[in-house]
Parts: sequence; structure tokens; C-alpha cells
Amino acid sequence: MGDESVISPKDRFLTVYGRKPVLEALDDAALEVDKVILADTVRGPNAAEIQRAAKAAGVPVQRASAHRVKVLAGNGKQDQGVLADVVAPRMRSLHAALSDGRPPSRVLLLDGITTPANVGMILRTATAAGLDGVVVPRRGVAALDPMVVKASAGVAFRAPVLRCGSAREAAEMLTEAGYGIFALGASARSSVFDVELPQRAAFVLGGETNGVGAEVGELVTEWVSIPMPGEVESLNVSAAAAVLSFELVRRAKAPGTRR
Repeated sequence: MGDESVISPKDRFLTVYGRKPVLEALDDAALEVDKVILADTVRGPNAAEIQRAAKAAGVPVQRASAHRVKVLAGNGKQDQGVLADVVAPRMRSLHAALSDGRPPSRVLLLDGITTPANVGMILRTATAAGLDGVVVPRRGVAALDPMVVKASAGVAFRAPVLRCGSAREAAEMLTEAGYGIFALGASARSSVFDVELPQRAAFVLGGETNGVGAEVGELVTEWVSIPMPGEVESLNVSAAAAVLSFELVRRAKAPGTRR
């Protein structure tokens, strides 16, 4: 898994790219922008506009090749030669969270969710519900890019994101740390509303098409479902995440509830 003591920039920043998203980030006093990287091919009024905004915000601007900007942005054609690294104060590695003296008690684990809108809405919902963490693997899940930020209505910047390599790696780490692994599945007999939860629990949300993957499924402690008396087979994954997140809120507030 590599040296977990080394903090990757991907565990500290959310990178936004494109002229408008970068300008919006620089103009938002609530955000801390670490740096702006501008392709050496960007000249004239566009470059001047970015540089003025960065100077006003006290943010350094670095020049790099257009290829380097594309690599850092992680996309093929939409970066417009500029990106900004925005500090995400609650984002850290899953390893760091589990090594903490007070590790999170309830976390969501995203497995194969590739639609940015779903990832963004899940981050917004989980943050609103006060969850301790959302594990967003670097592989197999939509990248934390401007589309995710937009879908979260900007909440992604301050969401409790926990990073790791893959969903399987996360499930292994959580299991070793004593977490029960619960996965949402439409055919499960246990309901999210009455399943008994241990002190520490992780809830796996599977991909839009295939659900929870086999690699993670092997480590699941118990499968649970959301009861749906109506004639609908399943919910969108972000809607399911909302039901689950606020069921956890209800349990935390209700005396005598099996939490």
C-alpha cells in the first residue's frame, strides 16, 4: 500500500480546473486556495484575469506546460490551461482517520460509483447528516473534480472525505480496525431501520449499474435493504445514501435505539 505516513497532495486538496471554476474559487473568501497552476500557452487577457484574481487573493501562480496541467487536472480537454488546488480541511487519508485517538464511528464507503453527480450529492448529504467520514477511493469512483463539487453545491470542499487506494483496500482496513461492514442490497432481509449496529460501522454504497463489487462483498458482515412497499425495484444510490444517513441521525437522537 506504500508509505501511509506520507501525506499525498490528493489527501489535502481538491483540484478544480477551468477558467470559471478557478476564478470562483479565488473569489470565495471561505475557501483557502493553495496555488494556481497556469499553462504557459495561456496568454493575453485570460492569463491576466487569472493572475489578477490570484494576486488579490494572495495565492501564488505557477507556470507549467499545457501537458503538465492536463496531467494534474486529470482530464483530457476541459482544463482550459488552468487549475487551482483548494485546501479541503476535513479531507485526510483513511489510514490517518483510523490511527486517530477518536476514529470515526460511522462512515460511508463508496464502491464503483462513477457518476460525479451521485458522488457530489452523497458528500452533501453525508455532511448535512453530520457523518464522521465518507471513504472515496482514488480508483473505481468518480474523481473529485469540478462536476462533483458542483453537484455538492460546494459542500465537497468541507466534506469529511477519507482517501484510500481502492474500496477493497478500505474494507480490509476497516475490518482490521474492528468495524462491521454493512452493504446495501435490494434483496437483503435485514432492514436499515432495525439492524443492530456495533460501535463502529461502515456502510458500503455500490455502483450505479453493478452494485457492491465482489471484492468488497466478500468482506461484508451483513447485507441490509431499504424497505420499499411501492412498486419500485431500487433507489438511486444518492437517494439511498440520504435514507441511510438520516436513519443514523435518527438513531443518534433516539433514546434506547439500537444504534
